[in-house]
Amino acid sequence: MKKKNFFNLLLAGAITLTGISCSNDDGPGPEPEPVANIVETAQATGDLSNLVAALITADQSAGTNLVGTLSGNGPFTVFAPTNAAFEALLAQLDGFDSLSDFDTDEERALLTSILTYHVVAGAAVFSGDLSEGQQVTTVQGEKLSVSLQGGVSITDATGTPATVSSADIKASNGVVHVINKVLVPQSVLDALSVEEPQTIADLAGATEDLSNLVAALTEAGLVSALQGTGPFTVFAPTNAAFATFLSDNGFSSVSEVPSELLTQVLLNHVVSGKFLSSDLSTGYVSSLSTAGPEGAYLSLFLNTTSGVRVNGVSQVVTPDIEASNGVVHIVDAVIGLPTLVDHAVANPSFTSLVGALTNGGNTTFTGLLSGEGPFTVFAPDNDAFTAFTNPNGNELNNILSNHVISGVAALSTGLTNSYVNTLGQNADADALSLYINTDLGIVTLNGSSAVLEPDVVATNGVIHGVNAVIDIPTVVSFATADPNFSTLVSALTELTPGTDFAGILSRTEGGNGDGLDPDFTVFAPTNAAFAALPSIPEESVLTQVLLHHVVSGNVRSGDLTDGVMPATLEGDMITINLPGTGENIADITDGAGNGGIGIIAVDVQAGNGVIHVVNQVLIPDTNN
Repeated sequence: MKKKNFFNLLLAGAITLTGISCSNDDGPGPEPEPVANIVETAQATGDLSNLVAALITADQSAGTNLVGTLSGNGPFTVFAPTNAAFEALLAQLDGFDSLSDFDTDEERALLTSILTYHVVAGAAVFSGDLSEGQQVTTVQGEKLSVSLQGGVSITDATGTPATVSSADIKASNGVVHVINKVLVPQSVLDALSVEEPQTIADLAGATEDLSNLVAALTEAGLVSALQGTGPFTVFAPTNAAFATFLSDNGFSSVSEVPSELLTQVLLNHVVSGKFLSSDLSTGYVSSLSTAGPEGAYLSLFLNTTSGVRVNGVSQVVTPDIEASNGVVHIVDAVIGLPTLVDHAVANPSFTSLVGALTNGGNTTFTGLLSGEGPFTVFAPDNDAFTAFTNPNGNELNNILSNHVISGVAALSTGLTNSYVNTLGQNADADALSLYINTDLGIVTLNGSSAVLEPDVVATNGVIHGVNAVIDIPTVVSFATADPNFSTLVSALTELTPGTDFAGILSRTEGGNGDGLDPDFTVFAPTNAAFAALPSIPEESVLTQVLLHHVVSGNVRSGDLTDGVMPATLEGDMITINLPGTGENIADITDGAGNGGIGIIAVDVQAGNGVIHVVNQVLIPDTNN
């Protein structure tokens, strides 16, 4: 028979649709007895107009009078598919643009069988009368199965449940329950000679409104991939969506789209695994597009607060079209290849970040982060921005820059305990450092911010969502964040309570009004350096030892020359020789004349100074 694609879809269970929930609240007081019968109720319900049209179409065959029957005494129980169910069904059919296209007696007879499969005669069965596992015999003659798990659902011969989205709509001759799927009886399935269920590619080929998608898949050589085992979840753009995509990008046909671009755009609509709309939740999934840095899979942001929206640009209009190797969700726009800015804009958790980046018409960041990159961005969520008070009054642009690493797209699996440079700067335009620590099984930054949403991959980099704004660091920030300096922190705090080292070394530009340079250079001993001492001195001596590790001003490694002798805050000078011996970057002779002390790491840049790591504790001259 002709138009078999319709019945192929029915057999494949491919017409599971999202229902539209309606509610009627008549306020307090007794409900009036309904005066409209079931047909009149359907006619008065805008979302059931296609059901009415289907009844009228079926009645065009001699001997059929569904409208008259359902207008009679009853009582009846009717499971009524929504307009969305019928419209989505017609959108999938080759040769069926409307219900009137059921224009032969054979097709109308099958439509009648389907419609009567939605009707129970002899009782008005309300949702509260249903029970788990109940078998309900329909006017068509076959049974429906009832489930009460997670709400009321009805299962037909295809085994695919239909959810009751609006229950207990009373009529004068029965009750109507609105459902989100057309129910199909076994007799209709048996009447069809369907040999194999359709793959996603076959289903797309049989769907008129996906012809542009099929043309694109063919052009890119991806048809066979979507005929594979899978399973896949495909967000399939309509013909109109593809036409808009081509027009917006200056192409007149898919053949004009560069092959690699077309391939990656199409793969960005495919997710590995089968996910019905009920399986989806707000968050990120990976597409099969490898357009991320170094071939990383691009991320898709799904927002399920109102239907399903993808990357903030594409809405699912027809969900849950099941195929033998997965499921198709039809969408109203092509999902382009996202930049970092696209991802930030799409996720409502980053509205405060986007607002901060664009405040006052600022395009510095949006321009930069839409560029080629690659970048790694640590993105504070809305709660992080709400909690941030900017206690040091730092410039917001510089704070935001301190969340961006340029030149690398670092996935969380590639992060280790280390220092990296950000786009943030100190007053001398030196790049600020950022300390990454992974010891606790999560990524923390400068000891104050943790990555909670890792690895959001864009074409030009990766975003890691963090739970706190990363303020401009002081030299104390790094000392407290890096576990290699835990003994130094102890020495600066509880072992020297008479001196506010933390306060002094945390001061920012402007100092304390004492005329001193507000920046410091700290030669920071490691835990191993302290452990090599016979013992840690008592407070008065330890205080002078600690001051002997600090030089006024921001002295980076590039500012050092061989034999330079800067004075420390303790008063004695130290001598620095370049290059260092062995593995040392430079050698230091301290105030007590001890030589061969190695600078083993340099230029950990804070907003108020710089840290160079040393492998021995510097001792001042104790005789002066």
